[in-house]
Amino acid sequence: MSHNHPDQKQSKDHHRPGNNVQSTESSSVTDRVPNGSPYGEPDGVPFVPETAFGVWFLRTHTWEHHVLRVAIDDLKRLIDTPLPATPVIVDIGCGQGISFRLLAQALKPQRIIGIDFHEPSLTLAKQSAQVCRQHADTRATGIDVLHGNCANLPLPDASADIVFCHQTFHHLVEQERALAEFRRVLKPGGVLLFAESTDAYIKSWVIRLLFRHPMHVQKSADGYLDMIRRGGFTFGAHNVSLPYLWWSRAKDFGLLERLHIYTPKPGKRRETLVNVAAIKTD
Repeated sequence: MSHNHPDQKQSKDHHRPGNNVQSTESSSVTDRVPNGSPYGEPDGVPFVPETAFGVWFLRTHTWEHHVLRVAIDDLKRLIDTPLPATPVIVDIGCGQGISFRLLAQALKPQRIIGIDFHEPSLTLAKQSAQVCRQHADTRATGIDVLHGNCANLPLPDASADIVFCHQTFHHLVEQERALAEFRRVLKPGGVLLFAESTDAYIKSWVIRLLFRHPMHVQKSADGYLDMIRRGGFTFGAHNVSLPYLWWSRAKDFGLLERLHIYTPKPGKRRETLVNVAAIKTD
């Protein structure tokens, strides 16, 4: 799915705390792509601009309830380490802030820090934060919205209990740098909640038609899991799930299974999604 998140190297003064960090929101982050592909460069940060369809889709019922809510519920189930009663959550690529209320309801954080690069989306994220303040079940959660680069987060070291990265990583070009930043801002023993689409889905015809992504960085489920392990995180098989949801099956959108004609089995299908709750190692 589509968010615009900058991933290009930036001056540290621009993105560290106390340096006039702006509040904003979601977009698809990428770095300079090989072969001189013509991507936009707002503020000197190359990125893959999202399609109008992609920006619209992030406001739909399908995105909120069939994609985002389902992922949050699954990720919560995968956590097997004690968390603070009221954790601090960093929402990477928060987009239009649709995740804020769902995270507040599921994990009861004292604070959510939403970070994104796309300024128009961040304007909507601030509105989402305001809505949360008006509801009894989410009013106790403080929400800040920051404009930032995933590869150079505007946060201090060891300042978060949870980093939530949902359907953002496949937009990033400097993925190793971004993962190192996730680890940097997590406290010792902090949790990375990572939910991502695999290359099998991102490279499908329907996603290529409707959205825009840096195709040369897309990975399989195993590729993402290996990267997270190498990046200084640990997890077991019980912390991983491979959902095979209808919307991620571009071939038939699950129609054959619903008609009881064909049911793809794990190990005999190309996985389209991967969720993991990983712990920062010492």
